Amino acid sequence: MAPLFKSKPTPPHGEPFVWLGAMGLAVGVIMVAGLFILILSNGLSVFWPARVVEFKLKDGSIVAGEIVREQVQAGGAKELQIHTGNKDVYGLAYRFVAETDIVSRSEPPGYLMVGRIEYGNAILQPVSLVLGDGTTVKADATTFDDRLQSLVKEAAARRRQIEKVEKVEIGAINRKMTASDVELRALERDSKLDAEHREKRKLAIKNSTATLQKEYETLAAQARDLRAAQNRDFLNYRLATGEERKESAGNLMMFYHPNSLGFFGRVEIFFSRIWEFLTEQPREANTEGGIFPAIFGTFVMTLMMCVLVTPFGVIAAIYLREYAKQGLIVRAVRISVNNLAGVPSIVFGVFGLGFFVYTLGAAVDQQLFSDALPTPTFGTGGIFWASLTLALLTLPVIIVATEEALVAVPRGIREAALAAGASKWQTIQRVVLPSATPGILTGVVLAMARGAGEVAPLMLVGVVKLAPSLPLDTVAPFFHLDRKFMHLGFHIYDLGFQSPDSDAAKPMVFATALLLILLVIVMNLAAILLRNRLRKRYAIGTF
Repeated sequence: MAPLFKSKPTPPHGEPFVWLGAMGLAVGVIMVAGLFILILSNGLSVFWPARVVEFKLKDGSIVAGEIVREQVQAGGAKELQIHTGNKDVYGLAYRFVAETDIVSRSEPPGYLMVGRIEYGNAILQPVSLVLGDGTTVKADATTFDDRLQSLVKEAAARRRQIEKVEKVEIGAINRKMTASDVELRALERDSKLDAEHREKRKLAIKNSTATLQKEYETLAAQARDLRAAQNRDFLNYRLATGEERKESAGNLMMFYHPNSLGFFGRVEIFFSRIWEFLTEQPREANTEGGIFPAIFGTFVMTLMMCVLVTPFGVIAAIYLREYAKQGLIVRAVRISVNNLAGVPSIVFGVFGLGFFVYTLGAAVDQQLFSDALPTPTFGTGGIFWASLTLALLTLPVIIVATEEALVAVPRGIREAALAAGASKWQTIQRVVLPSATPGILTGVVLAMARGAGEVAPLMLVGVVKLAPSLPLDTVAPFFHLDRKFMHLGFHIYDLGFQSPDSDAAKPMVFATALLLILLVIVMNLAAILLRNRLRKRYAIGTF
């Protein structure tokens, strides 16, 4: 018998919101993927060797360079951005040419793309090599490329020797002479020493300084001879305009024929450029060369930040969750911690500058480095103060993640440990914390992701445009907490907004941004893999 009344099916509550949330998630993923693809394509295209195109213009002039991009101006006219190189001749390395001004274009095989230490790349037609012994090698000679390659290798070897002499050997002498000056000032200030002992010590220091001065003069002469050898051989070349110039072989880093390269030759140049970008020092106001100091500084600072913040965050979370009496005060502390996560990062930078640098740093200098004053040691920005500042910035993330991980540990495990006779601290140490470790590492991952990308506070407490020395090296005490450092995030800011040549800086901005993203991904993946391994280990141990 059919029912008298048919009930209408009730639509599930909230289903539209589920679809709306899924759509929002999909849009977010597409936006993130699109941004990453944009950065990836623009970042990798910097290293791919393009062909050199020669343009003849209506006014009779000739322009040669790599086509960077095409853009449409108001009114529909097209304009080409061309990398012409030769910044020492043209003033800028890029030029815009309207498509309507172009009469013809070609790709002559005679052009060379030459990488230089100064003034960036040069696009030229070689004429001859003039060697130091008076020998001339014409560009059409079969041995020209081999001879030029040998000159480039010799120049690179001499640059390494110059760097060793000036930075390592002369640098060691300068450090010893600085230490002698500090000791002399300390002797003058020490009123407890008798005059005879003071004069003997001062005489010994002066004799040692004189010996160091002689060693310095010998090494300086050696460096001058090496630099003179760098300017012994020359490359004569012709520009697209017909002007002939010459370039010292010591200023050359590499060269290739852009219009004669095959696919595999371009792949080889592509990977050699990436290797240079990852391992070399920056040049030309950071628009040329590599960014190894920025990679190293970012990595070391992020690890230091994690080492500093994790113990304090875990201890604070354990106290708040396990020992503190839950009440108004604890709730107020939790609210304060959550609010700290929303404070602008520049505020932490101002706090770090005022408290760490000007207060703690000045106190450390007064107590431990008073002989070096008025030159500050820790009373100025450095990697240690930067790491501490970012540790404060990411502390709320660690505390919240650790508390959530502690709450997630089953109560039965705690009660079983207590029933077996373990104390509260033994239960926390040997049962709760190991089970909560994956959740704690989740907080560390989030802290690393945020800390590695911060820029604003670092500008106040230690990051610089160009750091002459790394914070970690082979010179005692090996880890120099007081040194300033370079950072990938600040490098991007400096290139994008402070560079005098924005067109030359734009490719480096994309390449550095891509590298920063990859570095954060690698560090996060390492932490995630460690977390998953620990999660499996302790998940098995609970059965």
